[in-house]
Amino acid sequence: MDAMITSIAPPPPNPSSLRCEKLVVRFGNSPPTIDHIDCEFEAAKITALVGPSGCGKTTLLRALAGLQTATEGRIEIDPPAVPQRGEVAFVFQQPTLLPWRTAIDNVRLPLQLGASPHDPDADSRAHDELRAMDLDRDAMLRYPRQLSGGMRMRVSLARALVTRPSVLLLDEPFAALDDMLRVKLGELLLARWARTKFTMVLVTHNIGEAAMLSHRVVVMRRGKLIASINNDLPWPRDENVRTSAEFGAFYRRVSRVIHEDRSA
Repeated sequence: MDAMITSIAPPPPNPSSLRCEKLVVRFGNSPPTIDHIDCEFEAAKITALVGPSGCGKTTLLRALAGLQTATEGRIEIDPPAVPQRGEVAFVFQQPTLLPWRTAIDNVRLPLQLGASPHDPDADSRAHDELRAMDLDRDAMLRYPRQLSGGMRMRVSLARALVTRPSVLLLDEPFAALDDMLRVKLGELLLARWARTKFTMVLVTHNIGEAAMLSHRVVVMRRGKLIASINNDLPWPRDENVRTSAEFGAFYRRVSRVIHEDRSA
């Protein structure tokens, strides 16, 4: 049977939990990409999804966003949140900005399309989100072709956050960036999360990134969740944490789970 995504409008302005029950995604006659997953993503917490390429991380994320129809099972969002109103926001690996709109116009777009079409504060909200991503006023008026890759990703993050989502889903947003820039954008994202405590699910191949940005790391393999590892590294997550012995120990713990017995 088809999977059901249960969400009743309008939701309160609170972060939502996401719960998958016996979730299956299968393409054609191939083995399931998502294989009877039961899991919960806690409200106001950050979960990192890690695992080898092809294990189903992005497919699971797209199902949570309503961008991928599941074959079986259900996804519950509590309190309800509606993707079409920007209450569930998705950030792709590539920024996918509209080339004919300036940076600030790209960020304003979700509000114009339905999240808050008559919001008199739309301009100031777009400006504030871009400033929160450390983009200067001059860059806000440039077109995507005039921006660096890092700047385009800042705009993409601001566009997702301008609707004040209950849930933010990110598919390897920093994969194409150098190490220094991905650390910087990770810090900006954490600072933004600290303001409103939305629920966040981050797909990444970078174990260090998962350790620095999460409360919990979930490891996937062959369409299944094989481990859920609580991340007890102290907050705030700063350079002192990154260079600590505890960080190194947590990194090794996650790495061992990802790489152990892949043939099993």
